[in-house]
Amino acid sequence: MSTRSRIGIQLSDGVSVLSVYHHWDGYPQWLGMTLEEKFNTREKVAELIDGGDMSSCWSDQSWSNEEQKHIARIPSPEYYSEHGQDCPPELHKNTKEFLQYQTDGEYAYLFTLDNVWNAWATENWSNDTGNILYHKKVATPVTIPVPAVA
Repeated sequence: MSTRSRIGIQLSDGVSVLSVYHHWDGYPQWLGMTLEEKFNTREKVAELIDGGDMSSCWSDQSWSNEEQKHIARIPSPEYYSEHGQDCPPELHKNTKEFLQYQTDGEYAYLFTLDNVWNAWATENWSNDTGNILYHKKVATPVTIPVPAVA
């Protein structure tokens, strides 16, 4: 089972957000720490998001459609566009819309104009009857763990 998430970057207007879907290992202990370590400048985050929706932002595997098997590669994002899918980044008018956009994701990450990653656990809001009401999300700030120093 996957831990789905969205990765976003706050745009220069200080309000709007450009984001992509991230399928695997979206929890702070992996994706949050990977974003902090590997994608820690505006240039790196912008390049990551420019590729569109992805299976993973840091993978050493690539799917070969011709050979129907995974092949090893240098770690890099595994974009759905590599499989022929068209999944470009999504533009949101503000952070609230960004956090509410994905109806089935567990986490959201936003790289701010201050060059800081913010993270939220997102879950679907339900009413008193227990029915899930999509597009109404509860976003709770979470801390991205600091890697242990070796």
